[in-house]
Amino acid sequence: MKAYRKELWFDVEHRRQLINITPDVEACLRESGIREGLALVNAMHISASVFINDDEPGLHADFERWLEKLAPEKPHSQYAHNRGEDNADAHLKRTIMGREVVVAVTGGRLDFGPWERIFYGEFDGMRRKRVLVKLIGE
Repeated sequence: MKAYRKELWFDVEHRRQLINITPDVEACLRESGIREGLALVNAMHISASVFINDDEPGLHADFERWLEKLAPEKPHSQYAHNRGEDNADAHLKRTIMGREVVVAVTGGRLDFGPWERIFYGEFDGMRRKRVLVKLIGE
């Protein structure tokens, strides 16, 4: 059994941003040489998410509107966490969208459904952020 670990770094330009990281994870898989196994991809920040969904701009806009209804950024004073901080909404959005994904690796490829892609969802950005890719298998 082989194991592979790599951190992917992103310069996130906006407070909230969705980034399709599928090509980055596929590059890690090629680099690892693993043909059969599992890929774990997780956010390394408590205000960010990794999730699988469709790479469709309308859906991304729907996510933004839906998450903002569930956990609006402002007013900052609505959250007990925001004493000296302003990112309570980002923590809640991360909880809704999830921390990580696990994808099967079959024949040296991520074993996806037809429209599935891996996304990094940032909810408190405007700085450098990272994702962990951990691959295990043979």
